[in-house]
Parts: sequence; structure tokens; C-alpha cells
Amino acid sequence: MTTAAPPSPARDEAVTRLGASFKRAMVAVRRLRGRETHRPGSPSFAQYQLLFALDDRDDLSAGELAAAADLSPATVSHMLDSLVELGFVTRDRSTHDRRVVTCSLTVEGRKLIAERRALFESRWADALGGVRTADLAAAAEVFDRIAAMFDDFDADA
Repeated sequence: MTTAAPPSPARDEAVTRLGASFKRAMVAVRRLRGRETHRPGSPSFAQYQLLFALDDRDDLSAGELAAAADLSPATVSHMLDSLVELGFVTRDRSTHDRRVVTCSLTVEGRKLIAERRALFESRWADALGGVRTADLAAAAEVFDRIAAMFDDFDADA
């Protein structure tokens, strides 16, 4: 268990600023998700989660993909229908168990993910380029604590 830092006006201001920055980041992600769902012929933000999961590990079942992308199996099934229709994903019967259908990226899907990854990595590098390594490590710890706090809400309910 960590000990709490002593209260001070500077700390209170820093915590308030962190909260406001976190909220702005969450709103920006929601806006991005909203904009991307309105582009016909292009995957949505949530569908990109599936594509990235498939890029990390090919031949996933819909259930495994749902777990990897933190989505419900029903949602994943519907999203996969669209991704197959767009030509980014294929579905095939497992060679190990014919009852299981696995999903894989197509050549076009891999190309799309490579382009998307390059875009985000470039923007990520630009956004964080001038930030000191120690500050990045501290930010990661802060976000881990925020994530744990939100996860604990479920346990408290």
C-alpha cells in the first residue's frame, strides 16, 4: 500500500489539472469513436480494436477476439460480418476443431492495419517527443492507478 502525499494547494491544483486533462482525453477519444462510425466503407474505431487484435494473433475465434478487444461476443459477431464484407477479415473452420470458426486478417486487412499503426505511432511519437522518460514512466503509473480505480467501481457495486 502506498502512502498518500501530504495535502497542499499545489498538490490540489495538480490533481485538479490531472482530472481535467483526463476528462479532455476521454472526450477526445469519444469524439474520435463517433466520427469514425460515420465513414461508410471504413472500419469503426471499435472494429479497429478487432483488427489490431487479429494483427497481434491470427486465427482467433469470435469468443477469443471478443475477450482480446474487451467487447461482447454478440457485438464482435456483428462487427465481423461487416469486416468480412469489407474484405479485411476471413472466417474459416478451425483445422483442430471443426465446430470452431476462426478469424484472420486478409492481405488488405494487414495493409490497413499497417497504415493505421504507422499513422498512430507517428502521431504518438510527435505528441510525446519532448517528454522526459521519467515523466512518461510517472504518467504510466498514474494511468494504471486511474484504471485500477475505475475497475474497483465494479467491485464496490
